Amino acid sequence: MRVVIVGGGIGGLVSALSLHAAGITDVVVAEAAAELRPLGVGINLLPHAVRELTELGMADRLAGIGVPTAELSYHDRHGSPIWSEPRGLGAGYRWPQFSVHRGRLQMMLLAAVRERLGEEAVRTGHTLTGFHQGGGRVSARFRTAGGEAQLAGDVLVGADGIRSAVRARLHPGEGPPPWNGLVLWRGVSRARPFLSGRSMVMAGDGTAKFVAYPIEEGDPGLVNWIAERPAERAVAPGDWNRAVEPAEVLRHFGGWRFDWLDVPGLVSAAEAVYEYPMVDRDPLPRWSHGRVTLLGDAAHAMYPIGSNGASQAVLDARVLAYELAVGPSPEQALAAYEERRRPVTTALCQANRGMGPEVVMKIAHERAPAGFADIEDVIPLAERESIAAAYKRTAGFDPRLLNERPSYGVAPA
Repeated sequence: MRVVIVGGGIGGLVSALSLHAAGITDVVVAEAAAELRPLGVGINLLPHAVRELTELGMADRLAGIGVPTAELSYHDRHGSPIWSEPRGLGAGYRWPQFSVHRGRLQMMLLAAVRERLGEEAVRTGHTLTGFHQGGGRVSARFRTAGGEAQLAGDVLVGADGIRSAVRARLHPGEGPPPWNGLVLWRGVSRARPFLSGRSMVMAGDGTAKFVAYPIEEGDPGLVNWIAERPAERAVAPGDWNRAVEPAEVLRHFGGWRFDWLDVPGLVSAAEAVYEYPMVDRDPLPRWSHGRVTLLGDAAHAMYPIGSNGASQAVLDARVLAYELAVGPSPEQALAAYEERRRPVTTALCQANRGMGPEVVMKIAHERAPAGFADIEDVIPLAERESIAAAYKRTAGFDPRLLNERPSYGVAPA
């Protein structure tokens, strides 16, 4: 079986590694960028994604580039703690949770793909222009620096992100990703450790929010941060890399100083700040059309709530490889893959639109807008525990269920 993957991001590269591990070694990844470089800011890999990367033999490499998250803490607009829980091994998982630089993770995966599948497994400078199916094959056409190229295979996987060219051809007329009116500013800064030194923190009131977590340990270490609030002007949904001055963020977050984190100091220390509209994609009624399917953000782009974007792409990749390895035909395998993954990610997309576990910040603000002395008087422990547990079940990383779930790995035939 030959599989052509469109997109050399995290989902596409993990798909290639997963297929190779399952014995499907004729795989090619076609990436539009002329060169893959370590771009981006920080992301989180939850324990269910770390489990899959561990089973792919990437545990040591991942530990070498990431920070194992010790705890997740929610705070109100005044910095008072609302809810805190251990993460990774400290929460009873068999696998850690990692905060990593997206670009470093992508380069790690790229190196592994080239080592295991060969240098020619990843073709850069290939922009999809179309594809057609027939005779049990899929043929994809690409624009390249030298003109045009064609890659044919038994299966075509669209792992080409929220602005997926594959999705656009399967679902024409969908339009741009819908925007919810919020804007994100993101950056990385050198800063002193805060709280446990491996804490992921979120502070806010349900409208404005500030997130920070280390992606490289040290004193100072490298801290990824995100500032979020309603936009004051229209933001182009496709404008992902608009650079802004730190002063733009400080106009809104300049007074956010807590005894455990200096928000304006963190923002001011950033070498670059980028603005993003908060967008997702409406869930699709189907991903797979014959021998073509979607994966990751191309299938289910969701709001950056609950740290699930990259993790869900990793899970997609593993399930796809499993079903292609054991399925009686490519069409049936893709149908089985979609049956297992689409309902889960649809529910997660909807949960994220409802703020997921971050809703505790909104509830705290609504019930105690001036702050509180004791969170128990505002949101009782049982309610906070219920919110956190429900989201873990929806996203597939309830500790007991994850630890006991059978592996998605399959021994090569």
